[in-house]
Amino acid sequence: MTSPDRTPPGPRLQAALDGLAAAFRGMTAAPDEHNCECHWGSANELALLKTADVPLDPDLLRRTWWAPGWSDHASVVRRILPQFAAALVDGAVEPKIGFEDAGRFLAHGEWRQWSSGQSSAVQWFLDAWWAHTLTAPDPAIPAFEVFAFLAEASDTLTPWLTAWEMSRTPAADRHLAEAIEKWEYDLLGDVLPWCSWGSEASARAELVVWLIREAPGRLRGHDALLQRVRLLGLNGPARWDDPHWPGHTY
Repeated sequence: MTSPDRTPPGPRLQAALDGLAAAFRGMTAAPDEHNCECHWGSANELALLKTADVPLDPDLLRRTWWAPGWSDHASVVRRILPQFAAALVDGAVEPKIGFEDAGRFLAHGEWRQWSSGQSSAVQWFLDAWWAHTLTAPDPAIPAFEVFAFLAEASDTLTPWLTAWEMSRTPAADRHLAEAIEKWEYDLLGDVLPWCSWGSEASARAELVVWLIREAPGRLRGHDALLQRVRLLGLNGPARWDDPHWPGHTY
């Protein structure tokens, strides 16, 4: 589990959460929806998904977004999305492996194909949560985890990298340093640092180009991290034989 939230939502993020609650008020799972009672939950719990606006207990919320096999996945996402988003912001969501899993839960609902009011509310939330994370000194979920969520939920890195580039704050720079610390082993092994449903090769390439361009001007004093970023611009033996190669084995 992630640590408790230490940075309360700002006005923009709270407004986005309120917007989700309004946009998805009255949503229920499909009337004929079902799932495995042995692995997901009871008939009474399934009935809760078909009842609008009743909060789920944390364990049922987790089992619902973890569960595969929903017949109408989009309706299940719409049913729990306001509570799910609030739990994400509070740091109360337990990922299966990483927060990319939670992003894929949203993406699998194909939220961009929903009504304009609903899809706009989702986009508003994603934008506001990322802006809040970048500027928060101690966000409930680390920025690199939120980034993986957003990349999978939206099937793109570009707007999130652009927002990070525009967020010129000490907090955003610290989050960048922490992300590089977490990512450099995988990136130097030519692997995307999270499992993706999209093209991992193209996502990794975009992330590497951005880091090579962006990190040097923002991480002065982080000499070891900057050497890792420099190595990303090298290939093959030029990378492995460099005197600053960190000795990673794969």
